[in-house]
Amino acid sequence: MKTELERIVAHENSSLRLMVNPNLSDFFFWHFHPEYELVFIDGANGTRHVGKHISRYEGSDLVFIGSNIPHLNFDYGVKTAYEKIVVHIKPEFLKEAFSSTPELHAVHLLFEESKQGVSFGKNAKMLVGNRLKKLHTLGYFEQFLEVLSILQLLSESTEKELLHNHPVENPHTLKEQGRLKTIYQFLDDHYQRKIELSEVAALSNLTNAAFCRYFKRMTKLTFTEFVNHYRIDKAKNLLRQDNNITETCFQCGFESISYFNKIFKKVTGVNPLAFKKRHQSSI
Repeated sequence: MKTELERIVAHENSSLRLMVNPNLSDFFFWHFHPEYELVFIDGANGTRHVGKHISRYEGSDLVFIGSNIPHLNFDYGVKTAYEKIVVHIKPEFLKEAFSSTPELHAVHLLFEESKQGVSFGKNAKMLVGNRLKKLHTLGYFEQFLEVLSILQLLSESTEKELLHNHPVENPHTLKEQGRLKTIYQFLDDHYQRKIELSEVAALSNLTNAAFCRYFKRMTKLTFTEFVNHYRIDKAKNLLRQDNNITETCFQCGFESISYFNKIFKKVTGVNPLAFKKRHQSSI
């Protein structure tokens, strides 16, 4: 079973990436990522597959997954209506603070336990689940404080269950992550200009053809598709800040307004103007 490295893009002003009801029930996504993951699903019966642990959950599930632990999307195969909240936490979250802030000791231990995968019982799910459902209504700083409060609550829970006896190791992580990290960093540095395939292939010490096969295998996207998705993520942030659509187009590396509109709608389901208006109406 091939393990996919998922790339998580958090907002530049946040240590978190929040996903509300990502519908992946028809998609078998066995993956890992450097980010810690707190996932809550409600109104579903499904499979909890984290590392080598496989079990069934009934009604709801709440799990904290450590960095780079392979896992399956919790809604895979679910046929009923359900709610799902996923919080991705950057791997460097509070790392320096853990060693110098005694108030964070319990949370630090929870992060250590997450290396084995941690599931939580009924009372924790009721308390934390409702708070996670409201997380998207908060600003970035308020989200940070609320997630920290939730982590403190979970660290004190008497309903914790470690899913493995020892920390989970992913033998493919360092090599693949290192190569893709170099590619992602290059893209982050140069997405505003035209990027030649040969430039990126050279970073990986691969021919163009070999790089294309490798990149599609790892991300399920062609490199062009991936670059477009990356640029659209940047464009969405600019439009949320009320930037001009034309300026946003060229600032994000697109060479024509028509192509920008086409790709933006393909990725988001709406055109840039509709996206901007929808965001303005929600402020």
